[in-house]
Amino acid sequence: MSVVKSFSVGEGDMFYIRHGSDNFTVIDCCNYDEGRNANTELFIDHLDEIKKMIKDDDITRFISTHPDDDHISGLCDYDDIIGITNFYCVENNATKEKTSFDFIKYCFLRDDDKAFFLEKGCSRRWLNKKSYKRHSSGICCLWPITTNKYYKEALEKAENGESPNNISPILVYSTNGIKFMWMGDIEEDFLEKVKYNIDFQEVTILFAPHHGRDSGKIPEDVLRVLNPKIIIIGEAPSEDLNYYSGYNTITQNSAGDIAFESDEYGVHIYVGNRKYSVDYLTDYELNNNYGCYYIGTLEV
Repeated sequence: MSVVKSFSVGEGDMFYIRHGSDNFTVIDCCNYDEGRNANTELFIDHLDEIKKMIKDDDITRFISTHPDDDHISGLCDYDDIIGITNFYCVENNATKEKTSFDFIKYCFLRDDDKAFFLEKGCSRRWLNKKSYKRHSSGICCLWPITTNKYYKEALEKAENGESPNNISPILVYSTNGIKFMWMGDIEEDFLEKVKYNIDFQEVTILFAPHHGRDSGKIPEDVLRVLNPKIIIIGEAPSEDLNYYSGYNTITQNSAGDIAFESDEYGVHIYVGNRKYSVDYLTDYELNNNYGCYYIGTLEV
């Protein structure tokens, strides 16, 4: 059994994966909400939950999709409380006109010789290679192709202080025949340019890029290949969202925290808002868990 949890952090991203193996992964962190004050108390609660989920013999890793504030804020606190022993990101030289302590921490971790750089097909024990000691985490990287000209242009823009959205990797986590996909903040116009270079595959749960914004909408031909059973729409302002008509969705603005517990029966789904519901799940009458309320099971 594995658990994927998406924290409700305002206009940002923060996930953890409690793998079915002795691996634990965090993807991005956020103690920042554009136009509002940071909710440090809530962020510390998230870190406390993560700390309790990690077992003593776990291999732990932190994956940073890209160094925007809504994906790295709180990184210093995370390192102080949890500790970052395995840092993953794409190889880049992103800069910012205004630097924060969290961006400085990001650059320190990125530029350390122990950092691991993500690219298409990369492999590492125990990211996606097992050993006699333990299983792998089941995470693979579909993108970037570092020689792609459009990706090189995105890297150059990030190095010049422009948005690093399009240097985001595309990641897939597989467990019990169930697949979760993350695409960071990749934007629609960039994805249109590179989509034929990516070996897209069917997925079960798709986290819509750029927090579900219309600017990050996945092209229809790509969606047909992905054929997601559920699309998770993030916490961008409602007027900026694309609601992916025709697909089963969960909108985090309304649902709050979302936890996915995967086993041989399917994906059991829990949300932070006890009044939130959808009509496409099967009721297994499970107890509430992960600080959330059970809303049903996706049978796969």
